[in-house]
Amino acid sequence: MSSKRIGIGARPLTDPNAEAWIRQGAAVDSGKAERYSARLTLDVTPALRTRIKLAAFNRGVTMTEMLREVLERQFPEATA
Repeated sequence: MSSKRIGIGARPLTDPNAEAWIRQGAAVDSGKAERYSARLTLDVTPALRTRIKLAAFNRGVTMTEMLREVLERQFPEATA
């Protein structure tokens, strides 16, 4: 076995446009995280989970979006 070392080439230059695009996407995500900062965990049967997923798919939304709408409808924000 030889002890030859093979060097790795220099790191490629970064594209400033790509870096800005990545940072822009991170800013959009952080707003969503602030709006929905509490996590709610539910234990449901696999059959119920499947029914929820199918209903959401048929409506063209994610399970999360659909369940948020249901919870908002059932528990509206109290008006003072």
